[in-house]
Amino acid sequence: MDFPLLFLLFISLPFSSSVESKLTVGYYQKTCPDFEKIVRDTVTNKQITSPVTAAGTLRLFFHDCFVDGCDASILISSNSFNKAEREADINHSLSGDAFDVVVHAKTNLELACPGIVSCSDILAQATRDLVVMVGGPFYNVRLGRKDGLISKLENVGPNLPLVHQSLDELIKLFESKGFTVQEMVALSGGHTIGFSHCKEFADRLFNFSATSPTDPDIYPKFADKLKTMCANYKTDTAMSAFNDVMTPGKFDNMYYQNLPRGLGLLATDNVLRKDPRTKQFAEMYAVNQTAFFHDFAHAMEKLSVHGVKTGRKGEVRRRCDVFNSIQT
Repeated sequence: MDFPLLFLLFISLPFSSSVESKLTVGYYQKTCPDFEKIVRDTVTNKQITSPVTAAGTLRLFFHDCFVDGCDASILISSNSFNKAEREADINHSLSGDAFDVVVHAKTNLELACPGIVSCSDILAQATRDLVVMVGGPFYNVRLGRKDGLISKLENVGPNLPLVHQSLDELIKLFESKGFTVQEMVALSGGHTIGFSHCKEFADRLFNFSATSPTDPDIYPKFADKLKTMCANYKTDTAMSAFNDVMTPGKFDNMYYQNLPRGLGLLATDNVLRKDPRTKQFAEMYAVNQTAFFHDFAHAMEKLSVHGVKTGRKGEVRRRCDVFNSIQT
């Protein structure tokens, strides 16, 4: 079972792009009237049987949207002549449960309304439904995306945040996608659910500096437990820890409350409470869950229309893992 590292926008801005404006909340009202119910029923059953599905799907959605837009390119499988996004090292730990829930929803929708619903719309809707299911905020999902026609490994590297990047680098990346510092901090709150692999934070435990092998910002007892758990992380690569050790399965603002207590797992979590550019927002969300939910919801709305394809710039795939052009 994969335990995902989740990287995860705020003020609702008008979506002025002509492409984005083609998306509507009721897009499938006539062509597939049971769309919402089918997706909701599918994700509910999956989350009940596999509680890591919500966190995994949220991360999958982010990894899809930040690389060439929200077009389900992350779902494409590699073949003999194309290495797809899934082959990138950072995507190897994406949750199998997240891929499965999209495939199951696609199968159910193809039975009800074949050839109508895109995989990218399914992923966007499923992510919202799962966030709500584990206690997070509701936000509107505008629909009508087409599935992308390209998925290449080499497009991944420059477009996703890494746990060892500096705050300057992270801010620059988010700004290149059109997101503010505050939106970045709000999105980081997605770490309130899910897991991270030991290799993602091992340097904070064993190789922090020449004078201190362990990051002094980590609460000592927490660090001791992590060091015991991750002692064999180089050979046991599946070993993981909760991103939010207090309420790992509940979408709330505990992630931000944990940071000043030394309970932030990743270096990129910890820096949010220290740098003046991000500290004010992290502190606000720690004491005001309503503000966090509001800003996270609007950030997710903004993320969900990032780089979408419509018209002839995409297709409605018959299968989510294969382009129509190479399906028989």
